[in-house]
Amino acid sequence: MDAEVTEPVVVRPVEPFEAFYRREFPRMVAIGFALSGSRPAAEDLAQDAFIAAHQSWDRIGRYENPQAWVRRVMVNRSVSAYRSRLSEARAILRLGGQRQSVVEPMDPEDAAFWAAVRGLPTRQRQAVVLHYVEDLAVSEIAETLGCAVNTAKAHLHKARKNLAVKLGVTP
Repeated sequence: MDAEVTEPVVVRPVEPFEAFYRREFPRMVAIGFALSGSRPAAEDLAQDAFIAAHQSWDRIGRYENPQAWVRRVMVNRSVSAYRSRLSEARAILRLGGQRQSVVEPMDPEDAAFWAAVRGLPTRQRQAVVLHYVEDLAVSEIAETLGCAVNTAKAHLHKARKNLAVKLGVTP
């Protein structure tokens, strides 16, 4: 009886979490800032996503693209954070208090653009940030957002049209 020959299982070595964190954290903060408009909120989003990654690093570290997993967590959590801030702002207004917003120093044209981006519907905003901040291809945006490639293209297309109207730019 012939012994069955099996191919050895190739296991991708796991990068130390600390090295992954140091390399990817600045990029994730940039994505978070573009999504939220606030450096502290961006850092919180990134930190939360990295904590989630760290808790399952034995599994996530073996993924072909662990940074895509962290990006997806950030994008999803940005929606929850946005809803929480909106709810908090409504409560403050009802109570008559005022809240000062954190303003990041930036070129006024950039500030107007990113303010317009933050005014887009959620998926359009996420697609724009992932495309222009992270320089992701449409297929990677689709993977991050958990949608079809054509849906990601549609989000980008609609976002560009909406931004052109908001910014008074004629295509």
